[in-house]
Amino acid sequence: MASHGWWSRRDPDEVAALKEALAIERANGLVIAAELAVARAKASEDEALIAQQKLQIAKLRHQIYGQRSERSSRLMDQLALTFEELESNATEDELAAERAVAKTTTVRGFTRKRAERQTFPEHLPRERVVIDPPTACECCGSKRLRKLGEDVTRTLESVPRQWKVIETVREKFSCRDCEKISQAPAPFHAVARGWAGPSLLAMIMFEKFGQHQPLNRQAERYALEGVPIALSTMADAVGSVCTVLDPLLRLIEAHVMAAERLHADDTTVPVLAKGKTDTGRCWIYVRDDRPFGGAGPPAAMFYYSRDRKGEHPQAHLARYAGILQADAFDGYNQLYLAGRQPGPIREAACWAHARRPFFAMAEIEENARRKAAGKKEIPISPIAIEVVRRIDALFEIERSINGKSTQERLEVRQTLSRPIVEDLQIYMREQLAKLSRGHDLAKAFTYVLKRWPSFTFFLEDGRICLSNNAAERGLRGIALGRKSWLFCGSDRGGRRAAAMYTLIISCKMNSVDPQAWLADVLARIASHPAHRLDELLPWNWKPATATISARAA
Repeated sequence: MASHGWWSRRDPDEVAALKEALAIERANGLVIAAELAVARAKASEDEALIAQQKLQIAKLRHQIYGQRSERSSRLMDQLALTFEELESNATEDELAAERAVAKTTTVRGFTRKRAERQTFPEHLPRERVVIDPPTACECCGSKRLRKLGEDVTRTLESVPRQWKVIETVREKFSCRDCEKISQAPAPFHAVARGWAGPSLLAMIMFEKFGQHQPLNRQAERYALEGVPIALSTMADAVGSVCTVLDPLLRLIEAHVMAAERLHADDTTVPVLAKGKTDTGRCWIYVRDDRPFGGAGPPAAMFYYSRDRKGEHPQAHLARYAGILQADAFDGYNQLYLAGRQPGPIREAACWAHARRPFFAMAEIEENARRKAAGKKEIPISPIAIEVVRRIDALFEIERSINGKSTQERLEVRQTLSRPIVEDLQIYMREQLAKLSRGHDLAKAFTYVLKRWPSFTFFLEDGRICLSNNAAERGLRGIALGRKSWLFCGSDRGGRRAAAMYTLIISCKMNSVDPQAWLADVLARIASHPAHRLDELLPWNWKPATATISARAA
C-alpha cells in the first residue's frame, strides 16, 4: 500500500515520461536481441558453407586419388555429418532471427543464400490437388468471378516404395465488378517453399533418429531409387522440423516432470570433435504409471550433455519433486538432500543393478560356454547363487502384482516380499563378515547394504518398481544404433537427437507408429489451435481425415 501511495503522488508528466522511457528500453532490447539473432544466423550460414566446401574438396580428392584406406571413407562420413549438423543449425538460427526481427521495425531481416534447388525428375508421376477457390469477392462480396491464372507449388512427397510430385494449385479469380483479385491462401509447409511433403519429412526424420540412418546414407539410397536429394536440402529439413515440433516437446517435458515417480538413466554418446571423438551423455527420464495402475500415459524425456557432471540431472530435475528410481550415481545425491526446493526427491534403488554382480558369479551356463571356447572360467560362488535365488523370488512376486493398484501392491509386498528382504539382509551381513574387504562378493554386498533404505523403499510405497528397467528400455535404441550413426556431429546435433528421441520413444511407449504420427502432425500443426496442441501428443493423437478435395488435372 505504501509503494502504491508513493506512485500515486508522482507528477503525471513524470509518470508518462517513465512509461515512455520503459517502452523505449523494451524496444531497444528487442532490437538488440534481433540484431544478435541475425548475426548468429549469418555466422551459422558461414560455418555451414565452410563445411560444405570442405566436403566437396574431400570428394574431389577421393575421385582423383581414389580410396586409399578405410580411414578416408570414415573421414568422408565425418565431414558429411559435420556439414549436416551445421546446415541444420543455420536453418534453426535463420528461423529464430525471423521471429526476433518480426518484433522490431528497424532491424533488417536475414535470409540465407541457398543454392537453387534441383528440379524434380520428370519421370515421377504428378498428382494435381486443387484447393477450393473463393466463391465470392473478398472486397465487395460479389460472386461474379473469373479465373485469371493459378500458382502452383510443387512438393516432393513419398508414398511407401513410391515417389510422386504433388502440384498444389491455387487458382486466381478477378471480380468483374471491382477487379479485386481473389485467391485461396497458400498451404502450410514445414520447410521453406514446401519442397517436401509431411510424409517425406517424417520418413527422413524417422530414418535418421528412429532407424539410425545418417542423412548421407539416406541420400545415397534415394538416388538409387531415381530421386536425388541434396544432403544440404535434407539437413535444412531436419532443422525446420525440429523447430516446428518444439512446442510438442515442451508439452511432453511438462507431462513427464509432473509424474509422481520417475525412472532415470544415461548412456554414452560419441560426439565429433576437432581431430577426435569425444564422449557425451544422453539422459532419459521416463514416466510410466502403468505398473501401479496409474491413469497418466507413459512418456520419456531425453536430454543431451557433453559430460556426466551432476549439474546436468540437477538442472533437468530442478522443478521436480517425487520419487526417483535410478542407479547410485553420485550426481543425483544433491537431489536427495533434506529441505530441497521445490520439494523432496526420494531415492528408490534398482534391484536389477544389485543383482548383476551376483549373477555374474552365479551363471553356470556362461561358464560352460567360456570353458568350451577355451577361455578362463569365472569362479562360481554358491553364495552368489543363493542371493540371486532370493532376489529372483522378489521379482516373481512383482510379476504377479504388475498393473494392480498401489494399495494392492503394497499389501502383497508387506505379506510376501518383506520377509524375503529381511532374511536377505541378515544373510548378506553374515556372509560379508566372513569375506575380505577386496573380494568381489564383499563389494557387491556393500553396494546394497550401504543403500539399504533406498532398496527397501518399495516396501513402503506401492508406486515404486523393483527395477529401473523402464529407463534402460528407453535407452536401448541408442545403444543399438551407435554403430550405425557412429557419432553426433556436434553438441547442437546431440540436443536435436535428444528432442527427436523424446518424440519417437514416447510414440512407441503409447503403441503409436512414430513415422505415421510425424507425418500427420507435420501436416496439421500449423493450422491446429495453439490451446489444443495437447490433442497432437502421442497418447491423444487421432489421425486426421483428408480435408482438401483433389480434382483431376
